[in-house]
Amino acid sequence: MTHRRTLLTAAALGALARPALAQTGARPVTLVVPFSPGGPTDLIARRLAASLGEGLGQTVVVENRAGAGGNIGAEFVARSAPDGHTILFGTSGPLAINRMLYPGQSYDPARDFTPVAPLGRIPNVLAVNGSVPATNVQELIALAKRERLTFGSSGNGASSHLAGALFNAMAGTSIEHIPYRGTGPALNDLVAGHVAMVFTDVLTALPHLQGGRVRALGITTAERSTVLPDLPTVAEQGLPGYDASVFFGLVLAAGTPEPARERLRGTFATVVAGAEMRRFLESQGMQVAPELTPGALTALMATETERWARVIREAKVKAD
Repeated sequence: MTHRRTLLTAAALGALARPALAQTGARPVTLVVPFSPGGPTDLIARRLAASLGEGLGQTVVVENRAGAGGNIGAEFVARSAPDGHTILFGTSGPLAINRMLYPGQSYDPARDFTPVAPLGRIPNVLAVNGSVPATNVQELIALAKRERLTFGSSGNGASSHLAGALFNAMAGTSIEHIPYRGTGPALNDLVAGHVAMVFTDVLTALPHLQGGRVRALGITTAERSTVLPDLPTVAEQGLPGYDASVFFGLVLAAGTPEPARERLRGTFATVVAGAEMRRFLESQGMQVAPELTPGALTALMATETERWARVIREAKVKAD
């Protein structure tokens, strides 16, 4: 009898342990980055993955699935099993903007994802060639209304293109867009003086700014950047409301159970609140979101979709 009771007790304990085992799980979690390895998004994702793995007690593997402006990786996550084991480290493109740029996009961010939380925004910097006779945004606007100016971007439909389209719309200018195949060629031509200006992320611009052949006129977020704290925003310089940043956030496949989402969200919030992680994110130019909740990301995706749809429509932007 004692032996039978012992077996029953062990079986009961095993049954109780199974949900906990399923929750922590030995199965790895995949963090999908919808861009190529080595870029700023990939770098941040890998740092997050290591810290999330420690917090979850699971291995978190970064998997790069690049293409179509981030849509390939995003669609992979949207079609994955809704069990919390496949996460998208999404950005403005696949989570909001691409729906207007790629008519054949097969997923709907609002319908096919379970939002976890936003991470924050990384601003672009408005930079001009050193020979451009403008030292602030208002002087640049006045110059653009007198003379033909050009701005380079990393490609049609890229955030650097949309930043210029929004600038033209708000400033009443017609600065001509010159698309390149990547940020590097656009910056090279800026330094050489073949284009007058570019919008690009802060860290990419920094070495060129320090070299003296390129001059920064403004930051494209509502707040100043911790990387260039003395550089005023574009909004401060006569274009109130101007914001052309890239936002980041975590999403899961639609239908993911609430306990799985909340476990990830709680771990993510703890990781981001850590002093070491916060310093790292700020060093990458990230302006961390004030509220790390599903509701905050849902609202952000909706407002960004609406805002950029108008810009894309009015400027007749087409993706490569």
